[in-house]
Amino acid sequence: MTTGFDLLRNPSHNKGTAFTEDERHALGLRGLLPDRVNSQTDQVHRVLENLHRKESDLERYIFLMGLQDRNERLFYRLVCDHIDEVMPLVYTPTVGQACSEFGHIFRRPRGFYVTPEDRGHVRAMLDNWPERDVRVIVVTDGERILGLGDLGANGMGIPIGKLSLYTACAGIDPERCLPVQLDVGTENETLLDDPLYLGRSHPRLRGAAYYALVEEFVDAVQDAFPRALIQFEDFQTPNAFVLLERFRHRVLCFNDDIQGTGAVALAGLYAATRISGAAMSDLRILFLGAGSAATGIADLVVAALGEEGLDEAEARSRFWFVDSGGLVVRSRAQVAAHKRRYAVDQPPMGLLEAIETHRPQALIGATGHGGTFTEEVVGKMAGLHERPILFALSNPTSRAECTAEQAHRWTDGRVIFASGSPFPPLELPGGRRWRPGQGNNAYVFPGVGLGVVGAEITEVTDAMLLAAAHALADLVLLEDLVDGAVYPPLSSIREVSLAIGTAVAEVAYEAGLARAARPKSISDHLAGLMYDPRY
Repeated sequence: MTTGFDLLRNPSHNKGTAFTEDERHALGLRGLLPDRVNSQTDQVHRVLENLHRKESDLERYIFLMGLQDRNERLFYRLVCDHIDEVMPLVYTPTVGQACSEFGHIFRRPRGFYVTPEDRGHVRAMLDNWPERDVRVIVVTDGERILGLGDLGANGMGIPIGKLSLYTACAGIDPERCLPVQLDVGTENETLLDDPLYLGRSHPRLRGAAYYALVEEFVDAVQDAFPRALIQFEDFQTPNAFVLLERFRHRVLCFNDDIQGTGAVALAGLYAATRISGAAMSDLRILFLGAGSAATGIADLVVAALGEEGLDEAEARSRFWFVDSGGLVVRSRAQVAAHKRRYAVDQPPMGLLEAIETHRPQALIGATGHGGTFTEEVVGKMAGLHERPILFALSNPTSRAECTAEQAHRWTDGRVIFASGSPFPPLELPGGRRWRPGQGNNAYVFPGVGLGVVGAEITEVTDAMLLAAAHALADLVLLEDLVDGAVYPPLSSIREVSLAIGTAVAEVAYEAGLARAARPKSISDHLAGLMYDPRY
């Protein structure tokens, strides 16, 4: 048992000034703490007071990471109780800046790094990790961090942030979480020239050697942590699809950029049609951007339309993609594999012409480029439909296709809007309030993880992701829709995650993909597993 000064330096067990008089006596803490015993509520108040003194969001991020490093339960209590304020600091949009400056704000190591020089040793290296019952791993190679591109080893901020949300939003025990950075180099010249960059200062590993390293890592995880879910995160689009197809039926894994984004966007579309009155089966969607997020959304919506009675070809005929080269058409000299199934037999055209030609009810942005939903584009959508659906999903906030205020103003308040990054509510005439929905993947991936861990699921299937989307959409209440939101408030995120975890586990049990015995109540079983940050 850890005692004394070592206990105060152990973030998993440290309670700081909340240790009681009896605990201080029994654990060798007398004389090591001030006299006053605080409640955890007192400590949260103190943390908030200090947080509000910071002058920038990056400073707030650094402060919060320091708190996580010294008192884990207090950190998660803060995030759970004040998620609307804290989540944008520990994850998007602030995590984007934190990743960009990772080497300059580094305090202490967190997570696990694998480099090409570790080939042949990855399994042995995993024994260096102090926990033996890892259940959730988030891994990135740092090549496509949010909308910021190649940040190399600085991308470690993303797995760290994602896993903090697994714990805060779905109660996955932090000791069962492992953030991993595949540090295979970078093409970012700014980082390569930066003496404080902490990653491998070489061009990126490519081709067969790259895939061999990922393969060794995945095999090592299967041996060291056989019940662990691997979440692939922020890989460049071609690699994201290759790795997902290579491993999805072999090991317990999913890609959040492809599948998690798909589930969140699908749930938003379900809610949006409740406002617009359009039938889901009649929905026409134009995507601006044709990377992993956009095509991942389309793939899951195709599956959802299959539930509505449409065959695959008919469902795909409702979607169009516009990328940097215009409408994705079959006559192009080269069309990437993930786009090919959505390429159309039409003449080339730009975004505005595509909107005029196909009259989509929904325009979904996943470009990674800010401001691409211009006033002319949004006005064109508003001229075609009484309640146009605009999802500006790119992160961080600077990369959003448009702001919530712009979408509202350019459509005279008729827009049905969601964004990847948070935007503040708008105060409207007459005392009304418009709350733009944030289509953040945090609504889905933590709940999926909870279901996987609780039922010991062996494979994440599209049916589970469809169930997650339905569960999320069902939690959008009439008052949310009246406020303009197509997602429930973040303050209910633990209830959302429990509902999604239950739905995912239900599908797994029905499909025979759960190793754990089916409990009498799946929901009660999962709720009993959720990490409680209170002392």
